[in-house]
Amino acid sequence: MRGLALAFAVALSVGTGATALAAEIPAPPALPVNVPAPPLPYDWTGLYFGGNLGAGWSRGNFSDAAGNTFTTTSTSQFLGGGQLGVNYQFWGGVVIGAEGDFDWLPNTNNSGTATALNGNTATVTINNRFLTTATGRVGYAWDRVLLYGKAGGAWVGGSSPGLTVNGAPALPFGNPINLGINFGWTAGTGVEWAFLGSWSVRAEYDFIGLNNQTFTTGTAPAPFGNSAFTSNNRNIQMMTAGVNYKFGGW
Repeated sequence: MRGLALAFAVALSVGTGATALAAEIPAPPALPVNVPAPPLPYDWTGLYFGGNLGAGWSRGNFSDAAGNTFTTTSTSQFLGGGQLGVNYQFWGGVVIGAEGDFDWLPNTNNSGTATALNGNTATVTINNRFLTTATGRVGYAWDRVLLYGKAGGAWVGGSSPGLTVNGAPALPFGNPINLGINFGWTAGTGVEWAFLGSWSVRAEYDFIGLNNQTFTTGTAPAPFGNSAFTSNNRNIQMMTAGVNYKFGGW
């Protein structure tokens, strides 16, 4: 009996110790929850290209050697083209870059009409056919929204000017000076939104100021024949919407 009681006591103490030991072992840690990392801010750095559509209109005035001033009118026309550029974004959201644009203007004209003292009336018309700009850009980005300004040089190709006197076409102009391609300066502003991956859309306004041009006419009723004509203060304004695709940064 004494041996049986001893064995029972030993078994009881072993069981109690095991229970206490199990109670002291900490529970295994819970598995971590897979929380996705927050998205990185959009980076505007990289090379991009795209296309644009919009409207352009031209203004300016004409004068001739006889002292006639031509009252000008302007028509707004469709335009479209493309752009190629590069951006670099600094910490803090400042973005600098450079861009080249080419746009085709089917028939954006600048025309003027004058009546001489002898009653003859003449109309001069110059059509803008295409324009190219090369600009630097600087802006500020709020993640996927970029507000920017741009400035640089502009080149505009114009068709040969037309002259009508008393409603009838006159002989073509001769001896044009700097007529084929005019150049000047440009400045503009815009806003761009990167809406999906590397794709972005933008809206932009541009002003182009052109140099004066001088040319002479052929034979025409006085005083408009064989006279020097000058286009003054010509400018083109543009409103465009575009889409760009950006390649990865570096």
